[in-house]
Amino acid sequence: MREEQETHRKRPPSESRTRVEDRPEPGPTARERLKPMEAATAAREQIAELTGREPQGIVSLEHSGDDGWAVGIEIVEDRRIPSSTDVLALYEVEMDSRGDLLSYARKRRYARGKSDSGEMGP
Repeated sequence: MREEQETHRKRPPSESRTRVEDRPEPGPTARERLKPMEAATAAREQIAELTGREPQGIVSLEHSGDDGWAVGIEIVEDRRIPSSTDVLALYEVEMDSRGDLLSYARKRRYARGKSDSGEMGP
């Protein structure tokens, strides 16, 4: 009878443990996902640290399909006198759902006083 009890208690390793391949990928829970303001703030702080330049503002914020964020940030690249002639740059920052920087790129440079060709003037 003792032998019979032991066979019931012991299970083959394949039955008693979950294989690594069977475990779900660790991903952010709803609580870990960044809210829009958190994504914008994290992107602004990280781009300032990477470029060593002062961000002027967030100009775009887009939720990406993989729960990450694409954040457009305007940065002063060259201060001039008068300030209306400063050279600005638009950077796009890609963040994952936890606020880690995935990539950034300068998309364009322009003088502060210049408008986009598609904008209507006064």
